[in-house]
Amino acid sequence: MPRLPGQRIVSLISVEGLEIRQGGRQILHDVTLAVRKGEIVTIVGPNGSGKSTLLRAMIGAISPSAGRVVRQEGLRIGYVPQSLPVDRNLPLTVRRFLSLPKPVSDSAAKSALDRAGLPQVARAQLGALSGGQMQRVLLARALLNDPQILILDEPTQGLDQQGSAAFYRQIEAIRSETGCAVLMVSHELHVVMAASDRVICLNGHICCEGHPEQVASAPEYRALFGTGTQGALALYRHEHTHDHHHHHHDHSDEVAE
Repeated sequence: MPRLPGQRIVSLISVEGLEIRQGGRQILHDVTLAVRKGEIVTIVGPNGSGKSTLLRAMIGAISPSAGRVVRQEGLRIGYVPQSLPVDRNLPLTVRRFLSLPKPVSDSAAKSALDRAGLPQVARAQLGALSGGQMQRVLLARALLNDPQILILDEPTQGLDQQGSAAFYRQIEAIRSETGCAVLMVSHELHVVMAASDRVICLNGHICCEGHPEQVASAPEYRALFGTGTQGALALYRHEHTHDHHHHHHDHSDEVAE
């Protein structure tokens, strides 16, 4: 099939007219979006808005009722689930966990843990980790196959604000080092906004999308989240402008490798 000119070429993964029904109920409808090389895209939305369902459709875990998901050929995806229920009494080290289901070399495991910001935990028992450490181990595991896109489902649920901010800074560092794209779902509007190139507001369908500032002032966003978040967003951006201002680059002239 010939490639369409323009933006389609740069999309790592795209969703076209997606509809998902489960148990006779429509969870998502008319969802169209694309994630391009190197960008950080965050999906926000109230509980029950279909955020996790959308991610699972994008990685191929759920089949759409209508529409389609298009992945670049051979696309390497690193997926970080919301959490992983692990029996705390299971005698399993972090290093061993990283080799499930397929063995990875010590150097690959070390490099992934370093990149996830957990350099010293390979020998630790999985059950002894804090919530924040466990999320970073899941991140390290997702980094093992050198993903072109990282897909994260509410990765900081259960972490405090400081832990969340540190985790998102780690994600940005990984994006800077590896050039991978990032697609994440989050409920932490103030923290996420600062890290994102683009924010998509979802509530069964896409209500609005754009740069963080555009979305924060959109009436559809305010109708869902109220107006209180605007102040937190401004504060966070002001504090961290030195980190983030150089990330907003334009992808329009990129071509696929």
